[in-house]
Amino acid sequence: MSDLGWNPLHGVPSYPAERYAVLADRIGGILRSRGDIVLVQAEAVVALEAAAVSLARPGLSALNLVTSPYGDWFGQWLRRGGATVRNLVAEPGLPVEIDAVAKALDAGPHVDVLAVVHAESASGILNPLPEILTLARARGIVTVVDAVASVGGHQLEVDDLGIDIAVIGPQKALGGPAGVSALSISQRAWDLILKDGAPRDSILSLADLKRWIDDGRRVLPGTPAPLEFFALAAALDRVEAEGLENVIGRHAQAASATRAGLAALGAGSWVPAAKASNLVTAVRMPEGLAPAALIASAGCLGVELAAGTGAAAHLVRLNHTGPRAAFQTVLSNVVAYGAALRQAGRAADIAAAAEAIAAAYSR
Repeated sequence: MSDLGWNPLHGVPSYPAERYAVLADRIGGILRSRGDIVLVQAEAVVALEAAAVSLARPGLSALNLVTSPYGDWFGQWLRRGGATVRNLVAEPGLPVEIDAVAKALDAGPHVDVLAVVHAESASGILNPLPEILTLARARGIVTVVDAVASVGGHQLEVDDLGIDIAVIGPQKALGGPAGVSALSISQRAWDLILKDGAPRDSILSLADLKRWIDDGRRVLPGTPAPLEFFALAAALDRVEAEGLENVIGRHAQAASATRAGLAALGAGSWVPAAKASNLVTAVRMPEGLAPAALIASAGCLGVELAAGTGAAAHLVRLNHTGPRAAFQTVLSNVVAYGAALRQAGRAADIAAAAEAIAAAYSR
């Protein structure tokens, strides 16, 4: 066999067992959470399903707020475990309305669990999380928040907001790996999870992961993938060096500059700033144009735009997430979108858009 030479991906040492707890504590600091932080050795959708599976059982009642396919899946997972689930489905591609949430809670019957996605990468929207959690807290409801597409891009203070289970993945605003995720779990949530016999002996069992906490947070169950944890540690190093508030501010500035550029271009954003994600900006297609054509035109310029997903498939998304939350990416996204509009025979003031973006970054 020929010598292929040294490769840093070969022979990676095991991640030091004593440092898993350090990683968990660092994530707890980002989340402003004093609850238990458990690490899941998989992409965040596995952590979300684990939360649903660990909570679901006959007799449990849940209100599930659906603003994307992820919310729909969460309801399916709860039902599969025997829970009674009411889905409150928002208008296609839009945030849920707080009045609708209040009415659903007041209509009864009693709700044990409320689940919601904070920000949606599928449509570039932001759900009114503080207001939703205020309603849930007043009724003693355990809350589950999918914060994968908001952590690091929006303020998320788990304890102050009263979130019982927050699910995060580091691959978006935190700029980390996709193969590991984490949950913050309150004592109230543990009480519900462990009540009447929690699911055990499964990768989807949070009760099994609690053994890691109860045993002193040493070796994780299974065979951890060291590359993912080394990459997570490096991502947390970068976040801490930049400062979490600066990371959030960088995403807010990228979103604001993108909206300013689109407005100057002559193309409005899908939702107003107060209802928009700081990680992804979605734009409505002009009449008679399909996302695929504009995305292909931008791709010819080396710029990757994307269509919305699910109910937001009619939108085009401009991604300014993680390291992409920077002037160069914002400028190239908007200019490429403008060039695609022109190629399709539509007006687009690219010069004005570029000036608007530059002005937004000069403030």
